Amino acid sequence: MNASALKHVIVVALVAVAWLGLATVASAESVTVTDVLGRSVSLPAPARRIVLAQGRQLNALGFIHPDPVSILAGWGADQKRQSPDTYARYRARFPTIEAVPTVGDGATPEGFSFEQAVALAPDLVILSRSLAGARRGPGDLVERFESAGIPVAVVDFFLSPLSDTVPSLRALGRLLGRSDEAERFIAFYEQHLRRVASRVQGAQRPNVFIHAHAGGFACCMTPGKGTFNDFITAAGGRNIAAALLPGETGQISLEQLIGSDPDVYIATGGTHLARNGGLVLGLGVDRQVASDSFARLRTVPGLAELTALRQGRAFGLWHLFNDTPLHVVAIERIAKWLHPERFADIDPAATLVEAARFSAIPLDGTLWIEPADRSTP
Repeated sequence: MNASALKHVIVVALVAVAWLGLATVASAESVTVTDVLGRSVSLPAPARRIVLAQGRQLNALGFIHPDPVSILAGWGADQKRQSPDTYARYRARFPTIEAVPTVGDGATPEGFSFEQAVALAPDLVILSRSLAGARRGPGDLVERFESAGIPVAVVDFFLSPLSDTVPSLRALGRLLGRSDEAERFIAFYEQHLRRVASRVQGAQRPNVFIHAHAGGFACCMTPGKGTFNDFITAAGGRNIAAALLPGETGQISLEQLIGSDPDVYIATGGTHLARNGGLVLGLGVDRQVASDSFARLRTVPGLAELTALRQGRAFGLWHLFNDTPLHVVAIERIAKWLHPERFADIDPAATLVEAARFSAIPLDGTLWIEPADRSTP
């Protein structure tokens, strides 16, 4: 073989090796996951421009991505409205969040703008179960995005948190190229849930009432099946409203609540209730502000008649625990309220500090409250 031919063979071989290398890299970067609806979702590479249809799910992204705002092509406006304390923390840490385009309110399929989302040219759209809908026809959002050539993943932390949280985090971790971070948080999450489960095993379950958005609206909004009901069950309690309501949430009358006379009363609150005189809890909330709002709530006519209030078994919990993996801390806090003797050596405040090590934003503030504010800061 002459020198010219040998040179040609070498060049061809190098090109082949280069193409093989590129193919290997492409294969290594491609991602396939199963979302919470059991759908297979594939991407040629981890997503860098996502539309987060439900804005509150930024709270979950913040546990597996150090700068979740940097990957937002667009998002739902619901977080700024429903969780202003969380939004303020993200705005302080990531000021560019104010420039992220919105794609509707993030609460319902009707309030979501498919056209605006498509115009942003994302490489992935993330939907919650409620936005994905029941998948009954060709007009649902999942099908419309797929028809437009845009991949869609459905994850959820709200409707069935104890079954959906881990697969949702794992799917997001792979889709965003953050599997290691996701697995580290999952290990923390599962460790604390296992500890609670082992402590409540065999315990007598007290009857619990969750008063949602307490003091800000007519009594009494409450979770039925799902959401906070899962937290109560995991914490070793029995949700009295699960038998009274047909769906995930609803309203019972004050008379029904008084007649049920639960063993434990837990009010949920947030900064969104401050203007209505309701229970104020959340990130950045001063403990005295929270304590004063809780004291007002306990004097509401009717509520004050409950045995739980009269005997000091009334507590307050941040409402926005209900749509974030941080609910693992809420479950631990509820379990200690329901079974103080079994959780005497467990400190939910320390668990919150541990969770904060994963978080893109500070988790300071008052996220729960007790009678006479006996809770640990």
